[in-house]
Amino acid sequence: MAESKNEITPRFSGYPRAVELPNLRLRNTEDANPVFRGQLLVIGAWLVSRLGFVQKYLWSNAGFDGLRKIPQKQLSKYAERFDPTVIPLSLSTSLNPPKVDLESFPRQPEGLSGRFYSITDYHTMYLSGELTPLAVAESLLPLILRTIDHPSRHSTAFITSHIQAILEAAEASTERYKAGAPLSIIDGVPTAIKDENDVAGYRTTGGRRKNDDFFEVAEKSTRPVQLLEDGGAIILGKLNMHELGSDTTNNNPNYGTPRNPYNDQYYTGGSSGGAGYVVAAGLVPFALGGDGGGSIRIPASFCGVYGLKPSHNRLEDIGSTVTVTGPLAATIDDLEIAYRIMAVPDPKDPISSLFAPPQTPILKEPGPSRYIAELWKSECESGMDLLMNKACSYFEKNGYERVEVNIPYAKEGQLAHAMTILAEMAARAKADPMNPQDWYSGLNPANKVLLAVGAQTPAQDYLLAQQLRNMIMQQLAYYFKKYPGLVIVSPTSPMTGWPIGSEADLKHGVTDGNTSIRNMEYVWLANFCGNPAISCPLGYLEPKKGQGKVPVGIMAMGEWGSEDNLLAWGRMHEKWFLGDSGRLRPSNWEDVVASAKTRMEADNLPKPALG
Repeated sequence: MAESKNEITPRFSGYPRAVELPNLRLRNTEDANPVFRGQLLVIGAWLVSRLGFVQKYLWSNAGFDGLRKIPQKQLSKYAERFDPTVIPLSLSTSLNPPKVDLESFPRQPEGLSGRFYSITDYHTMYLSGELTPLAVAESLLPLILRTIDHPSRHSTAFITSHIQAILEAAEASTERYKAGAPLSIIDGVPTAIKDENDVAGYRTTGGRRKNDDFFEVAEKSTRPVQLLEDGGAIILGKLNMHELGSDTTNNNPNYGTPRNPYNDQYYTGGSSGGAGYVVAAGLVPFALGGDGGGSIRIPASFCGVYGLKPSHNRLEDIGSTVTVTGPLAATIDDLEIAYRIMAVPDPKDPISSLFAPPQTPILKEPGPSRYIAELWKSECESGMDLLMNKACSYFEKNGYERVEVNIPYAKEGQLAHAMTILAEMAARAKADPMNPQDWYSGLNPANKVLLAVGAQTPAQDYLLAQQLRNMIMQQLAYYFKKYPGLVIVSPTSPMTGWPIGSEADLKHGVTDGNTSIRNMEYVWLANFCGNPAISCPLGYLEPKKGQGKVPVGIMAMGEWGSEDNLLAWGRMHEKWFLGDSGRLRPSNWEDVVASAKTRMEADNLPKPALG
C-alpha cells in the first residue's frame, strides 16, 4: 500500500552517519586568556600584530593546541567535514512559500503585559487606514539618523540610513494600501539589516570604520534582503555590529556601542547587537542578523527578544563553514513570518533550490514525537537555573519526554569552533585587505589581536577541528534518529548579560577571551554542526550594576532542517513565558505607532528636520 502524505519519511542530502559514542571527554583546564583593554589594548595590539612569537604564544595559551591531546585512534576514524550543510530535500517541485496571512498569525491581545507591536499589528492598521507606512517612516527617521544635529539615543544602533530611499519606499507602500493591493503581510513594515548583508544602494562595512574608497556601493541586495524588499518591507538602513562579527558584546569603537535597552550599563550582545537593540527598543518588529558563534541568539537573549539561527546555508550561502543569516524579532510570530518569507528556495541556486520550502500548513504545535534533552550545568549565574527548571517542567507537563544526551569532547569542540571561525576570518582579511602592505590596517585593536592569533592556526590543527566536527555531527545524528522531534535545551548564555567594564572600554574596545568563551558555552554547537537553533526570552534577573533587570534567554537546538518544529516549540514556550512571569518592555521602548498616529492627526505638523 502506498504511503500517505503524512507518513513520507523526510529525505536529506549530506546527513551524517548516526553513530553512538561513549561519553568522551578530557580533563578540562581553566581558561587563561589575558584581558586587554584601554591603552594597554592599543599598545598590545600594535605589538601582537608585529611579533609572530607573541601570536604563537597567545594561540597556544588559548588552548587551541588542545585537539592534539585527543587520542588519534579515535579521531582517525572520522574524515574531515568542512561543510556542515545538511539539506532536507523537497518532495515536490513547488518552490512557493506557505501562505503567510492574518488568519495564520492573528494579533496578540491588546491588554497583554509588556506587549510589543508586531508585523500583524502594522499590517492590520495599514489595511484599515488607521496608520500609514509613510507616517511610520517619518516618525522613525528622527530616532534613527546619526546625521542630524541632535541624534536620539537610538541612533547608535544604526551605521547608515538613506532618507530618500526610505521615504520613497514608504510612499509607494502607502499608495498600495490605499489601492487595496499590498504586496504581502510585511508591506510597509519597518525593518533594518545588519551591516554584513548587502543592501542595494548601501555600502557593506562589516562594522569596520568608514572608507568609501574601499567599501563599494552594493548594486544588488543579498537574497534574504531582496525577498524582504519584494514583500514591501521598509529597509531603514544598516545596523551596528561588532566589527567583523568577531565577538559577542557588540563593542564597536568605530561607530559607537549601542547600550542594552533594559540597562544601559550592559552590552546588547553581539555581533548582531544593533539588530537586538532596534527590536527590543520597539523601533522595528524584526531585523536581519547573522550568526557565526551565537551572534543572533546572544543579542536576542541579552535584549529579551526572539532569534533564529537557521540550518547552515538555509537562507543563503555566505561562504563560511559556521556563519548563517537569520532574523531577530519581537514575537514568535514575527520571527516565523520573517523566516518563512526569507526561506523561499532560490531556483537559480544549485544548493538553495534543493531545500524543502517551509512546511504547509504552518505548525502551531510541535510534532507528535516530543523529546527534550537538557544540555546545561548548574554553574549558570544565580537565578537562571530556577527559570530553566520551571520552563523545562512546563514542557514535561505538555507532552515532552526528558532524555539524556552527551557531546563528545564538548570543551575541545568549542575550541575547534573558535579556531575554525578565527582562521577563516583571518584568511579573508588577508585576501581582501584595505592596505595590501598591512592586512591589519583599518581593524580596531581588539580585532588585530584576535585575527593575529587566528592566523597562526596550523593546517594540522585546522584539520583536527574538522575531524572533530564530523565526530560530533555523527553523535548528534544518532540522537535525532533515536528521538524524533528532539530539541536540545539550554540557557542561551550561562551569563546574566555582560556588564560594560568602563567607558574607556567603549572608546578603545576590549578583548576578554575567557568571558567570550563562557558566553558562547552553548551556542557554538549549532554553528559548528550546522543545526538550527532558536533563542526565546526566559525571564529577567537582577543586575550586577546599573538600573533595570537584565533579560536572559532559553535556547533550543534541533535536527537539521527542523526550523518548523523549533518555531512551534517557541510558540509553546511563549505561551508559558507570557503566562508565568509576564513580559517587560525596556525603559527606553518607543511607541512608534502612537507617534505615527499623532503625525497623521496633526495635518499642520512640520516635517522632521532631517538634514
